[in-house]
Amino acid sequence: MESFEELLERSTKVHGHTCAGQVIGVRMSMIGLEAIDIYDPRGMDRKKLYVLVEIDRCATDAVQSVTGCSLGKRSMRWIDYGVMAATFVNLTTGKAVRVVAREESRELSKKYCPEIENKYKQQLEAYRIMDQDELFTVTAVHVDIPKEDMPGKPLKRIQCQECGDWVQDCRDVEKDGRLLCRGCANGRYYSFL
Repeated sequence: MESFEELLERSTKVHGHTCAGQVIGVRMSMIGLEAIDIYDPRGMDRKKLYVLVEIDRCATDAVQSVTGCSLGKRSMRWIDYGVMAATFVNLTTGKAVRVVAREESRELSKKYCPEIENKYKQQLEAYRIMDQDELFTVTAVHVDIPKEDMPGKPLKRIQCQECGDWVQDCRDVEKDGRLLCRGCANGRYYSFL
């Protein structure tokens, strides 16, 4: 695997700037990948890896950049928990770890870089050098990934009997004996003009 600095540089290009979230995401990914025995996530091991991210913030861009996993490839899934965490799964072995950024690391950054007054810059620099155990909690976990969430071709496609949209990957809902998209069954996040 590439060095931390090389991965951070790639991540910064994807994300647009360097920030503490980028540092956390890169380090989180390096730890998670090593823990599940994935050493070439963008090459030989790319089809063995699945990642679940729990936050839609800067660190997620870094996780995507380091691992090569993405929503479009169906090798990354966003679980909206609002937690600075990611779970790395080796699809071949089933080995999985959840890596969580420790909240106390924010305060601890003062110890590492007391000369930096701006707290965001202080965290950015401290997270680069902070001990892994001070920055993260790493827990072995088991993850059941439903077959309809796995990478590959869609398992099923149906046409919504209300609006006509095509629904893939078992995301349809049966309601009153009709197969519907989730928007028609449960209400949309948008409204028609």
